[in-house]
Amino acid sequence: MNSSSVLFDTPGPRARVRNRVVSAVTVVILLVIGWLVYSQLSAKGQLDAAKWEPFLTPELWTTYVLPGIKGTLTAAVVSIVLAMVLGFVLGVGRMSTHRPLRWFCSVIVEFFRAIPVLIMMIFAYFLYALYDVFPGQYLALAGVITGLTLYNGAVIAEIVRAGVNALPRGQAEAASALGLQWGQTMRAILLPQAITSMLPVLVSQMVVVLKDTAIGYQITFVEMVRQGTVVGSSYGNYIPALIVIALLMIAANFGLSALSTRLERRMRRSRRGPAPLHTDAVEQEGAPGAKAV
Repeated sequence: MNSSSVLFDTPGPRARVRNRVVSAVTVVILLVIGWLVYSQLSAKGQLDAAKWEPFLTPELWTTYVLPGIKGTLTAAVVSIVLAMVLGFVLGVGRMSTHRPLRWFCSVIVEFFRAIPVLIMMIFAYFLYALYDVFPGQYLALAGVITGLTLYNGAVIAEIVRAGVNALPRGQAEAASALGLQWGQTMRAILLPQAITSMLPVLVSQMVVVLKDTAIGYQITFVEMVRQGTVVGSSYGNYIPALIVIALLMIAANFGLSALSTRLERRMRRSRRGPAPLHTDAVEQEGAPGAKAV
């Protein structure tokens, strides 16, 4: 069976030629832009070997880069875990059959979605400092985690609600016909199916959390981008330093995406039913439940 896209008509010969020409022109333009950027950086001496030599010394990595990586990953991992928990709680609460709980969760979600992440980080930082909630060396980390958790938890709550509502209504109706309560239906039927379909969007939000840790430099949080600028100011190599930091961020995001893809495949594989019996096996063993004559 010939499978064709339902989003647009299959291009004809002239359209295919036009698409190839447009693609070739786009590639040429990108190459020209890349060459212009490279030539300008080379003319300014930003790509000289001397600018990259500091990254071959262990002192630079142990003093600047590794602490930044540790801070970024620590804040991202803790924020992702807390935001997931908060998001699922608020998302399920927004679909609750109890109106007060539904309204309360809705207000919380809309409130924290409307506030910029940086404002929440600054507010949490000074609030913790005012009441001595955390030791001084952990104030910035706590402020970053609080801001990222509240904002992304509200966003994940909407993702959860949209994922569950996208399921066929027959799922919940069948569960109700079997006598399952709302909580049992949500926990045993709806959420397990919705998580698989929501996983790509959840991973995108995790990447947002990882990148938004860079905002924490406003409250003196030690993270990768801040440390990259410190390296640039110390060694006079801003462009190489930021290129290295960008490559590290890209590697972390690719690793997160690869992990989620593997998890999604495993979840889909674990939910598959048993493979159907071969015809020969059925004829040899007999149909299930058949009685011998």
